[in-house]
Amino acid sequence: MDLKRYGQRGVSASKSEVHEAIKHLDKGLYPLAFCKILPDVVAGDEDYCNIMHADTAGTKTSLAYLYWKETNDLTVWTGIVQDAIVMNIDDMACTGCIDNIVISSTVGRNKSLVPGEVIREVIQGSQVFIDKMAEHEIFLTLAGGETADVGDIVRTIDVGITAFGRMKRSDVITNDIKDGNVIVGLASFGQASYEDAYNGGMGSNGLTSARHDILTKYYAINYPETYDDYIDEDLIYCGSKKLGDKIVLDDGQETTIGKLILSPTRTYIPVIKRILDKYSTRINGMIHCTGGAQTKVLKFVEGKKIIKDNLFPVPPLFRLIEEESGTSRKEMYEVFNMGHRLEIYCPQEIAHDLIDIAGGFNVDARIIGRVGSSEENELVISDDQGTYQY
Repeated sequence: MDLKRYGQRGVSASKSEVHEAIKHLDKGLYPLAFCKILPDVVAGDEDYCNIMHADTAGTKTSLAYLYWKETNDLTVWTGIVQDAIVMNIDDMACTGCIDNIVISSTVGRNKSLVPGEVIREVIQGSQVFIDKMAEHEIFLTLAGGETADVGDIVRTIDVGITAFGRMKRSDVITNDIKDGNVIVGLASFGQASYEDAYNGGMGSNGLTSARHDILTKYYAINYPETYDDYIDEDLIYCGSKKLGDKIVLDDGQETTIGKLILSPTRTYIPVIKRILDKYSTRINGMIHCTGGAQTKVLKFVEGKKIIKDNLFPVPPLFRLIEEESGTSRKEMYEVFNMGHRLEIYCPQEIAHDLIDIAGGFNVDARIIGRVGSSEENELVISDDQGTYQY
């Protein structure tokens, strides 16, 4: 069932309708793997498999549009294409596919509102991210793409990426999550060694709620093209903040609301590559906490009780969203990653080494929970405010 506030805005954290539509489709070679794994249709080699994945930056593009119109800062679009790429490649990385990935972009825009200079920034932004990943020996190839002027169906701009990878079947992480595994969570916030600025941790999920719950009616009045006319007016830009308002982070740094929410989605691939180089056969599962946020793991286990009772303190961005919206903590965990966006399921004896590897990239990590058995899948999250069952 869709969450009340989120669902009323015409979006779905659970994607229940999508899962209903695909439930009878073939689930690939490894049904619990984080991405659908296909036979090697490229070369027909039974020792190999293929992965094709597609995703977008979602409604984060609408927020970027607001920021660009208010500031004339085109660089925000470089972050948007990173969002779309990472939402693909980090999903694929959860299967062990971390290298030699081919990507293609699909951009739909309203040409009357989004000029060529924005398109140029998006396209060139792909190469900026590719070059940065190459510094960590992660090789992505841009195959091209499609840019369409579709003002009749796109209000501002939509940025999507399709990605393709080929890997050995023996290297696939199939999400064989076991009783007794611990869960190592990797922070979504802070500043990794390969990032240029503090990352608020938003990623590319929950932006519809974040944008409307934080920002003021000023944006509804001045930019009606950035929201769905069919949404209840009480849910449209109903917060108290503007993009340029200052916010003080936990370490004393100061930034703006706009920059915090628009932090480019963090990729974990440099960290994952280092971990798999050492422990490829000892990782039982990896979960990218995107759609469904902290409940995402329930789709990739069978007969397990997932206990998360040592989460990171809630970062400033998610505290702000919670305060502005009045959303319950239970719903927050279903919509937002709340501080960690990657989970690694592994034996306890290697967990602290994984934490040290992440720390080498200035990415905070900790054991955030553990796995037990259950007749039906269940998730229990505990924090300083209570316990929540899913």
